[in-house]
Order: sequence, then structure tokens, then C-alpha cells
Amino acid sequence: MTRLPFTLLAILGFVIGPWASAATPLILQCGDVFDSRTARLIGAHTIVTGPDGRIQSLVRGKLAVPNGAILDLSGQTCMPGWIDLHVHLSDESSPNSYQEEFRLDEIDFGYRAIAYADRTLKAGFTTVRDLGGTVALHLRDAINQGYVSGPRIYAAGTAIASTGGHGDPTNGVNAELAHLLGPLGPTEGVINSVDAARQAVRQRYKEGSDVIKITATGGVLSYAKSGDAPQFTVEEIRAVVDTAKDYGYKVAAHAHGKEGIRRAVEGGVTSIEHGTYLDEEVMTLMKKRGTWYVPTISAGKFVAEKAKIDGYFPEIIRPKAARIGSQIADTFARAYRAGVRIGFGTDQGVAPHGQNAKEFVYMVEAGMPAAAALQAATFNAAEVLGASDLGQIAPGFHADVVAVSGNPLSDIKLTEAVSFVMKDGLVYVGGKPN
Repeated sequence: MTRLPFTLLAILGFVIGPWASAATPLILQCGDVFDSRTARLIGAHTIVTGPDGRIQSLVRGKLAVPNGAILDLSGQTCMPGWIDLHVHLSDESSPNSYQEEFRLDEIDFGYRAIAYADRTLKAGFTTVRDLGGTVALHLRDAINQGYVSGPRIYAAGTAIASTGGHGDPTNGVNAELAHLLGPLGPTEGVINSVDAARQAVRQRYKEGSDVIKITATGGVLSYAKSGDAPQFTVEEIRAVVDTAKDYGYKVAAHAHGKEGIRRAVEGGVTSIEHGTYLDEEVMTLMKKRGTWYVPTISAGKFVAEKAKIDGYFPEIIRPKAARIGSQIADTFARAYRAGVRIGFGTDQGVAPHGQNAKEFVYMVEAGMPAAAALQAATFNAAEVLGASDLGQIAPGFHADVVAVSGNPLSDIKLTEAVSFVMKDGLVYVGGKPN
């Protein structure tokens, strides 16, 4: 008998299969349904899924359909599967995070990512945009091929940074180790010119990325002093965006400082991530250009709280975490009132995976209606991705459905305790057929 490799056996051990196969048509009898296009509840409906993992029909009322398993969700509110536009599935913050980058191999982070992905899916997030790291490219493929369970992944792969910028992998590394890594360039995601910007995008295409991420300003958790200084010229950003368009890519820009955000918006990026120091001038520009804002309040609250703990972050990071993290919720509130287009994103991997729904609570606490928060994670998020078959419960769309017991528009905290999760017609949480 041929013995399977240990790594394959280990991976197979993580496979958590749904109870029904996609070949079994499922009929969901929902007590209420959230229409993400209009951001309102439309009453009891029956959702009929097909063997292709798509929604075949949405019928008002409780419909009995032959030749299919009927799931009684009559006491629950059904919503399109939620989309988180900003996660990092290979990581999760801890006091050991920085030393683990030296001790662990990529395969170690890969095994962790399997668990994080499963946790994310079972929290109701059927699609995510992973904005940094090569592990996500391979995890995406393993999920798509059915080897492990997890959300649908739009993966950026290696983020594009400038020398010393947020995303330069040699930040905080001593000279000897930095020398071993060799000179960094577009292949490693480090650029310092328009030509290098184009090459970096083409390298991401070669590696199989789905989206491009740039770090337009300093960052909170990078081992560097500034968390908000601009780190690209407008010309470099425009070169990234124009080249990305050649390959059908959208560009997400990590950005905290006002000047870096302004340059990113003028350069044509699809979305601004974090956006801590957004002001009225830049918000007006974003509305004019149609730029999306992905606030990541969860990450801001998490790092601000951990900055109070001695030893959790290196000392060079601690003041940035305290200063920047505490401001994101307020920025989000002002952006919402100003009419900036908002998509849902958490930056999970900073805060724990599986707790993505806390972002809904934070958004509502900051003044956004619950219906608008749910729309940000469904209809809006699908538009940010450019996905015309995600984010709605409608015929032809992916059969991604999440349900909670009760009315989430009245109590948004219900999103933290999902009772049912379906992705592509497969049930991962709850639901026993009649």
C-alpha cells in the first residue's frame, strides 16, 4: 500500500464537509429575506437552489417544492452570504507575531490559514478579499478544488510597497539577514519608479493574484516609525492602476494619512482601506471619483486596546497603534454622513478570525443604520469586487445564504451568532432537512 505524504494527510484531516452535496436541490423556507439591493426586509420567501450551486428561484411565501430537501428557516432572517473586503487569512495578531516571522515557515502559516478560513466561513462570511500574503493564493485554490472548507477568496498575493514602506519585508530586520534576502524589487513587491510599478503588477499576474494591493502610506503594524506618511508618487500609483486595468484587476490602497489617500484617489484606485485621516476635502474627491472606502473599524479598536498592554507590540509600533487605531471609528462616522461609498471590511488577522461580524456592531454604533451596514457587506462589497453574481439573493446568483434567528435590523448583534450558513448550495452551519 502506498503511504500518503504526512502533509497531505494533515490537510485532509482539516476537511470539514457540508452535510449535503451540490447535486441535491435545497429549498430554504425563510421567515424573512434581506433584499441587499434595496436594503430592506421583504418578508417570507422560499429560496430554491440548483445542482450548480446557484439560486434557481426566489418565491414569495412558503413554497412546497418536490424532489428537493426542504430546510425550515421560518423563524430566521435570510441574507446573502456576507463579504469581507479586507482580511489576512495567514495571520492572527498575538504578542508572538513578530518573532514567529523568524521562527516559522510558510507551511506553518498555511496550516493556520486552513483553520482561520473555516472559522470565517462558519461565521457567515462566504467571500473574502485577502489583501496580502502568498499563502492566500494557495488556500484559494485548495478551497476551490474542494480540499478544505473556507470562503471564496479574492487574493492579492504580495502587496506592492516602496523601500522602507509598509510592506517592505526587510523592515526591522538586521543588516546581515537583510543582505541574505538580497536586493528587493518588483518581484518581491518593492518598487521605486513607474517602470517598477508596472513590473510589480505583471509579477502579481504571473503569480495568479485576483486583485492588486498597494500600501500608499505607512502602516500601524509595520516595524517603522511613520504610520501615515505618503509612500508613492501619484505617477507610480497611476502606473499600477493603468497596468492593473490591462489584466482586469482592481486596486485596493492601504492608506492612513491624508496626502497618501489623496494621491491614491487621484491615481485611480478602486478602494481606500482604513482611511484614518480622511477629511472633507478628500471625501469630496472620493465621491467625485467614485472611490470606495473600506474602514476596518475592528482593526482600529483592536490595536488601540492592545497598545495599552506592555509587551504586546514592539515599542516602535505602540504609539502608532494607540494614535491611529482610536480614530478610525470617528472617521467612518464622518465618511458615512458625507455620503462616501462604503464597503465592509475588517482587517481580520489583526483582530481574531471568525469575529468579523463585530464590524457590523461597530458600524451601527458609529451611526450607520443596520440595513446600510448589511448592504455594505453584500451588494456594495460585490460591486467593489466587480462580482456580478455575488451579494444578492436572486436567480442566477451564487447560492450563498446566511441566516440569524430574529431581525438583525432591530438587533445588529444577532449577526454575531449565525444559525445557518450556505455557500454555493452547500450547508456548513445549521439546517436539517424535513
